[in-house]
Amino acid sequence: MKIAIFSAKRYDREFLSAANASRHELRFFESHLSEETAGLAAGFEAVCVFVNDQVNATVITTLDSLGVRLVALRCAGYNNVDLTAATKHGITVVRVPAYSPYAVAEHTIALILALNRKLHRAYNRVREGSFALDGLVGFDMHDKTVGVIGTGQIGTVVAQILVGFGCPILAFDPLTNATCQSCGVRYVELDELFAQSDIITLHCPLTPENRHLINAAAIAKMKDGVMLINTSRGALLDTVAIIAALKSGKVGYLGLDVYEEEERIFFEDRSGLILSDDVFARLLTFPNVIITGHQAFFTREALLNIAATTIDNITRFETGQVFEKLAG
Repeated sequence: MKIAIFSAKRYDREFLSAANASRHELRFFESHLSEETAGLAAGFEAVCVFVNDQVNATVITTLDSLGVRLVALRCAGYNNVDLTAATKHGITVVRVPAYSPYAVAEHTIALILALNRKLHRAYNRVREGSFALDGLVGFDMHDKTVGVIGTGQIGTVVAQILVGFGCPILAFDPLTNATCQSCGVRYVELDELFAQSDIITLHCPLTPENRHLINAAAIAKMKDGVMLINTSRGALLDTVAIIAALKSGKVGYLGLDVYEEEERIFFEDRSGLILSDDVFARLLTFPNVIITGHQAFFTREALLNIAATTIDNITRFETGQVFEKLAG
């Protein structure tokens, strides 16, 4: 099959080409897929996209007119795809449901520890020749209650790691996970999780129902000085409400690997440009905030698995095999 791969970086070329082994004809485009760039898919049977590509109804209509029959996501989330439009136009949508839960889970723990022990600030001090400890005091993780929202594969690994720290774990998920329960995780309603947790970490997909799950009302129910971590999807947090809570001290620590308007910022070198997003710029002013650029997934093991599954999905489509039905 002829595949147009959008949002392609050097590492995408490396890992996808290796996994492909000349089975399919791959063409790499640095551009994001959008209404403006969808025409690049002319002459291709499939497009391969990432988290910040736009696959809305207009794009789907254009892809259909160009003869595209498959949208292959090289990620787990598919909130950027209009599944109703894809079904209407007979376009199959496939994804990578699991690539390395350890990658995202371990990055989550890294953010928690870095924020707690203020490693970002300590690193800069030492680089500047200051070895003063004032303002760097942290807390013992042991016996701190952690709320895990979403106990799929990633949330489960996060819970297992934190149990090893001696943290009591509260969890919220419509479906309970036997592995979590076996290691002592207690499932509760969201209000109890908000009220009892010292640290809250998000590991759920973005849906219309949980957009801005963490909003002003939710934050008001939390402990003063709570730590919030989001390595899932940016729009799970109401960023304006988070900034207000940081200013008041209600939120004491914030670790983000995602941002609700990240498609205009992340995955590109913008170091020589003026940052036009005032909300994001405000986040960067807080000393108790650490933001990474959607890199939680970014391990060699994860990239190998993503590439292998993506190429396998394309091959299975070509041979007429059945895929999971994605819920809209």
